[in-house]
Amino acid sequence: MFVSRLRRVAVLVLEGAKPLDVGIPAQVFTTRASMPYEVRVCGASPGLVTGGDGLSYHVAHGLDALDWADIVFVPGYRHPDREDPPPAVVDALLRAHGRGARLAAISTGAFALAATGLLDGRRATTHWHYTRALAGRYPRVLVDENVLFVDEGSVLTSAGAASGIDLCLHVLRGDLGVAASNHAARRLVAAPYRSGGQAQYVPRSVPEPIGERFAATREWALGRLGEPLSLQSLARHAAVSPRTFSRRFVEDTGYTPMQWVLRARVDLARELLERSERSVEQIAADVGLGTGANLRLHFQQILGTTPSEYRRTFTRGE
Repeated sequence: MFVSRLRRVAVLVLEGAKPLDVGIPAQVFTTRASMPYEVRVCGASPGLVTGGDGLSYHVAHGLDALDWADIVFVPGYRHPDREDPPPAVVDALLRAHGRGARLAAISTGAFALAATGLLDGRRATTHWHYTRALAGRYPRVLVDENVLFVDEGSVLTSAGAASGIDLCLHVLRGDLGVAASNHAARRLVAAPYRSGGQAQYVPRSVPEPIGERFAATREWALGRLGEPLSLQSLARHAAVSPRTFSRRFVEDTGYTPMQWVLRARVDLARELLERSERSVEQIAADVGLGTGANLRLHFQQILGTTPSEYRRTFTRGE
């Protein structure tokens, strides 16, 4: 048994709350002999809260639970970029933080924390689909779109739903130590610590084009990633000067042509790691990156992990 003082956990369920996001902290910190936590699930007021994905929640507690809690988890919710949480919720979060409670957001729960102003000037993250929306709505927040979670001491944020497990295990490590965190991870059948950031889970690292200019050239390049590709050869295919091609390409994608080619090669390497048994060296040659060392370098820079770790995460049949 882990001997420690009892810690009080509030899980704040907002309208449109995502079921998995709600369940993660409730499950991880649920009261048991080996875990010195007491959990209360609450809403803006006691009673029925309409959730997301077809589920609703009947919560026993209102915002008074935030005055009681040592740590408040805010699960993600639907359409967080459309409007702020109710003023009473924002006030309750600020009041809890002011008396020393930690605030922890799972996925799009980061928008609720951002609405309090407590993330201003601090690093934070959210689900990759919403990182740009978070940065646009709250420009003073230093949004990190790659990490699985961010710990800024009294405010913590995490990426998509499964990253909520990473965040909860991180809190456990800080509160009770590695042994307790590993014990909880085994109970959840989860990795005690995941390497890399959320970039490895984004469907494509190649940006979607905004316009249709040079669509034929992009398609041509995607079919020749294993061959030498240069700015000159791409511009020649597009029948414009390299200078014009480069300028317009950046306007369409936000990346220079060669940055786009590099990301396309990393994307192809991801697919080969997932679907083939070819070695890292072979894949590096297949995608035009030359050597395994070069592939590892760019994989780490773009996805925040290694080809070997990525393959273990995305093994065929899992």
